[in-house]
Amino acid sequence: MGDKMSKYHNQHILYFIDALLKFSNYSKAADSLYISQPYLTQVIKRIENELNCQIINRRELPYRLTEQGKIYYDYLGLLETAHSNMRSQIAAITDMDKKMIKIGILASIGTYLIPLFLPKFLDLYPDCQIELVEDIPENNEKRLLKGEVDFWIGQNSSNIAPNLLTVSWGRHGYFAVIPKSCELYQEDTATITQGSIAMEDLLRQKLVLTSKGSAIRAQVDHLLSIYKIKPNIVLESSEIATVKHLAMADSGVTFVPESLVIEPCPLKYNIYPLPIDQLNLDYFIAHHSSRALSVMEQGLLDSFLHYKDTAHN
Repeated sequence: MGDKMSKYHNQHILYFIDALLKFSNYSKAADSLYISQPYLTQVIKRIENELNCQIINRRELPYRLTEQGKIYYDYLGLLETAHSNMRSQIAAITDMDKKMIKIGILASIGTYLIPLFLPKFLDLYPDCQIELVEDIPENNEKRLLKGEVDFWIGQNSSNIAPNLLTVSWGRHGYFAVIPKSCELYQEDTATITQGSIAMEDLLRQKLVLTSKGSAIRAQVDHLLSIYKIKPNIVLESSEIATVKHLAMADSGVTFVPESLVIEPCPLKYNIYPLPIDQLNLDYFIAHHSSRALSVMEQGLLDSFLHYKDTAHN
């Protein structure tokens, strides 16, 4: 295939083959890759012509790699690994002098998290400049995969892209704020005993939620789909603090991470700690697995991980 086969090409062909094996259908595979079906067909045909064999057995479902296809697929994987090793070795030398770190984060998480660990890091590396890219998680995940940000901070690492590495604080719980007008409200009770309210009963109340795109909303939507409940959402906000205050002011039930301090006020609302296996978050910081970290970037990870040592001083 000569030098035409740029790295860009190899990686794309890996994606193409993965999609065909996943969908066993050219149209669906092309749709998932945002390319046209004729283009996908043409690329595979060209490879098969040049290698003079079939790489995918399309005669029966699901599609499988032929024996020759397996060899070709492994070869692409090796090229990919060699390329990312080369890139990371070059980047490690080039980045020695780099003083700027770009971090993707959701604004509402940043408000809480950034003050916990960044000041300590900047004490250690006063020359470092930090640029925050505030956006919804899926966009920042894409930026990290493309190398447009150095790190991405989020709050649920369970289904993160496989070529990203994360360090996490471990699972944190959520609690529900149940205001006075809600039928589940208990008088003169600051905190309701965990496990005493069924999750589906909570989800059937009037809800005040964070907008779609936040990790907590994704988890609440997941619960709604498990219990097959069509929610009664009174208000949405992109700011978790706004949602918290709306619930405290009797607008509806909301779910808040335990990191958000709420003063108990049994006359106006109850606080109900949710069972951790039903709703939880793990704050994490992620970076690309193929990129070598500079000493300064490693320092950022350490500051993030050890925030607890300084948070309560």
